[in-house]
Amino acid sequence: MPILPKPRRIRFDYGDKTGLKTGVDRHYVQGDLVMSHIVAVLSAMFPEGEDFFVRSVRRFSDQVTDPELKAQVAGFIGQEVTHGREHRALNDRLQEMGYPTRRVDRAAKRGLGLYEKKLPALSCLAVTAALEHYTAALAETLLTDERALAMLGDSEVRSVLLWHAFEEAEHKSVAFDVYRAAGGSERRRIKTMRFMTFSFLFAVIMHTVLSMLADRATYNPKRLFRSIAALRRSPFLSKEVVARVKDYNRVGFHPEDNDNTELLGRWSAELFGEQGTLAANMK
Repeated sequence: MPILPKPRRIRFDYGDKTGLKTGVDRHYVQGDLVMSHIVAVLSAMFPEGEDFFVRSVRRFSDQVTDPELKAQVAGFIGQEVTHGREHRALNDRLQEMGYPTRRVDRAAKRGLGLYEKKLPALSCLAVTAALEHYTAALAETLLTDERALAMLGDSEVRSVLLWHAFEEAEHKSVAFDVYRAAGGSERRRIKTMRFMTFSFLFAVIMHTVLSMLADRATYNPKRLFRSIAALRRSPFLSKEVVARVKDYNRVGFHPEDNDNTELLGRWSAELFGEQGTLAANMK
């Protein structure tokens, strides 16, 4: 049974321009060149993506008759709006550090705007459900794999990504359930996911390469090849994660097939409890 997503009043502090205040170094993912650029690209995509998700779900909110799902939609929207706000603040900081987050943000806005212009509203909702599955798979990997946690060190980037991951795991089935309530078919859902797998991965790879080309560290062959080689051991590219993403293409799939109730209970206390690591960030 999906739980009710809870919008949280939260703020993060990314420090001054030197990054010393909060320990945000140039290559903030444990000094890893490629992963630092990948995370920056994903963060840059999030604000426009979150706005697109909210618009896609809102268009069908009047077709949701189940009171529980209505409450989940309200929580989903509240969480996504906050995600967009905090990632915009992080992206401004990353831009100062030399990552092209504004350029990626503009590209995401153009691409998603094209979807809204060319695709039926139900297909935009299917896009949202597909991308929400991607974010949930990555989020729950971060929350369950010690290797993934270790990659983020102890900077404020770790804090914002843990909070974001928790809430993505918390509302992972909302867009999917609205899609089904709106009469979305399995065929459209699966076809959309296959297209988005190509589109999403192509965009991330393209923007990461362009971002790295502007980074002087990329032209250090030893560091570059060491970082590329490390991708093979990345917890986010494991066989388990790939299989989980592909499971979306199974007829009859539902996000709650992967029960995360215990995981959310543990991390809720660890992040937001009285002694939680993010208790000081809560307003």
